[in-house]
Amino acid sequence: MRIYTRRGDGGMTSLRAGVRVPKDHALVEANGAIDEAQAALGLARAECGDDPALAALLVSLERDLWIVMAELATPESGSGSAAAAQVVTEAMVDRLEEAIDATMAGLELAGAFAVPGDNRKSAALDFARTVVRRAERLVVGLGRERSLVVAYLNRLSDLCWALARASEAAHLVNRAGEGRTAAPRRRPAPPGGAPLG
Repeated sequence: MRIYTRRGDGGMTSLRAGVRVPKDHALVEANGAIDEAQAALGLARAECGDDPALAALLVSLERDLWIVMAELATPESGSGSAAAAQVVTEAMVDRLEEAIDATMAGLELAGAFAVPGDNRKSAALDFARTVVRRAERLVVGLGRERSLVVAYLNRLSDLCWALARASEAAHLVNRAGEGRTAAPRRRPAPPGGAPLG
C-alpha cells in the first residue's frame, strides 16, 4: 500500500471539498496542533495500563478530535459546508463538563499551582493539556464565531488538568511546598500553570 501522493511536495495541501491551501495556512496550523493534541492524548493513554476506565475515556477524546479536525477542514461556505458535515455539538461539550465534574468530585487540592511531573501518567496528561491550549489559541485566531470548537478545546484542556490532578491525588506537590505534600483544602484551585478560560 502506497501512502505517499506527492501532491503536497509544492507546499500545498487539501481541505475537505478539495480546497487547496498553503501548508502554513492558519487553518492548517490549527488542525496540526489538534493532531498533536490527539497524539499527546495517545501518549497519556499508553500510561494507563492500570486504569482501563481512563484509557477508554482518552480514546473517546482522541476520536472526538477527528470531528474537531473535520469541522475545521470544512469551508464555512460553499460546496464543502453541507449540513451533513461533521461538527462539534453541544452534547460533546456537555460530556466533557460531566467528566470534569465527576473527576473533581471528592478531590481536595492545595491552593498553590500544581507542578507537573509527579508520575508519568499525570505528566503526560499535563503535556496534553498544554498542546490542547495551544490548539485553542490557534482556533481562536480563525474567527469561527458560530463554531463550538473553541468551547470544546477549552473544556478538554480543563479535563486534562483535572485528570492529571486525579492521577497524582495521593501525593500532590506544590511550588510553595518545594516537594512537600500539599495541605488539602475543600475548594479546588483554578487549573495551575494554564491560562484560565
